[in-house]
Amino acid sequence: MYKTLFDKIWDSHIVKKQVDCPDAIYIDTHFIHEVTSPQAFDGLRKRGLPVFRTQNTRATADHNVPTKDQHLPIKDAISKFQVDKLTQNTAEFGIELFGLGHQNQGIVHVIGPELGITLPGMTIVCGDSHTSTHGAFGTVAFGIGTSEVEMVLATQCVLQYKPKTMKIEINGKLANGVLSKDIVLYVIAQISAAGGTGYFIEFCGSAITDLSMEARMTICNMSIEMGARGGLIAPDDKTYTYIKGREYAPKGEKWEAAMAYWKTLYSDKDAIFDKTYTFDAANIAPMITYGTNPGMGIGVADAIPTENEVTPSELVSFKKSLEYMGLQPGQSMLGKKIDYVFIGSCTNSRIEDLRLVANFVKGKQKAKNVEVWIVPGSKKVEKQAKAEGIDQILASAGMELREPGCSACLGMNEDKVPAGKYSVSTSNRNFEGRQGPGARTFLVSPLTAALAAITGSVEDVRSYKM
Repeated sequence: MYKTLFDKIWDSHIVKKQVDCPDAIYIDTHFIHEVTSPQAFDGLRKRGLPVFRTQNTRATADHNVPTKDQHLPIKDAISKFQVDKLTQNTAEFGIELFGLGHQNQGIVHVIGPELGITLPGMTIVCGDSHTSTHGAFGTVAFGIGTSEVEMVLATQCVLQYKPKTMKIEINGKLANGVLSKDIVLYVIAQISAAGGTGYFIEFCGSAITDLSMEARMTICNMSIEMGARGGLIAPDDKTYTYIKGREYAPKGEKWEAAMAYWKTLYSDKDAIFDKTYTFDAANIAPMITYGTNPGMGIGVADAIPTENEVTPSELVSFKKSLEYMGLQPGQSMLGKKIDYVFIGSCTNSRIEDLRLVANFVKGKQKAKNVEVWIVPGSKKVEKQAKAEGIDQILASAGMELREPGCSACLGMNEDKVPAGKYSVSTSNRNFEGRQGPGARTFLVSPLTAALAAITGSVEDVRSYKM
């Protein structure tokens, strides 16, 4: 029987299967952080249970951490409580923690790949929806709720109904100024923020295989934003090269054995997907969102749709979104003044993102009316950026390289965009209040964000003399 890549991994991890019941799936790696784990640990205490396999569990502090002065006590009481609880819980239950000050600390979906913990063929879960990021390595990775976090801690398994499969194939060459973030924003705009609901998506095609591993992570990261359970990309030579030699990656004979398995991880030629989409990379422009869900996106040089271009079922939410954003139907986004630029999050905070931004802003100055937050995804990214002089390039442009954390992605820590202000952001969600109560968010690529930081407005990188 011909199988998809997803089917191969899922089926090989089924511990128990019953008719009309969810599958009991074995989990190879469980990532935890400070926000969704405290109640799970309390549940274990009440039931007198240990963590079943501590060696399969990794912890880091990321959501609620400050991105300045991390060597000082956390000021926000709730943030401090959650981070302190993570430290206490991991010590009590014997789990390895990459806490504040640790050389491996960072955003959970950044440190997994860069440490070589994330490997092809794995099942990976975390109490965070963007666990789908790890799918770039050919893994079945998805977010879970707090009760499921407790389940995995106690049993190393989780109960899940098997999703349907979707193939999204993108072929051709990307135009200059178009990045992987633009690819995924384009796809979401085409199929909607609910278009992937009930599916696990495999991304393929020449435009995908041409991408670096870090760019592929951006694609899989935002598969969740089209409603999917997760996304994945078949591993290839780029995957193996990225992994080899990393701290937790297999070594010696274990590496050879792993490679033999990894090379079986692809969708069979005649495998059948439940749904398939095909796109031409040449049709993708630098993208920007204008509304309050990631599916409300357009090419940066295009106009916001008019009410006649919106389906009747979408009209109420369309009007509500534009009212919140302070925009009008048919309005051009070009020249729209902005107040904040945030470059970071588990979507775009890796070293390639920071290199791209630094190369663009070198020799330039940020707009005086714009506050710019550039937040690396991990201590390793921060260290590498400083080794390459990226921090100095940013400083010369009037920008600051901060310390690692989720930062202004979710308005949970100190980095919040004030009410009514416009933020150009490389993060993954533009919901109402996502970056702070009343904040207005435009999602873009790191390159479009860097341009906005320099010009103080939304502009098209294709029209800008670099």
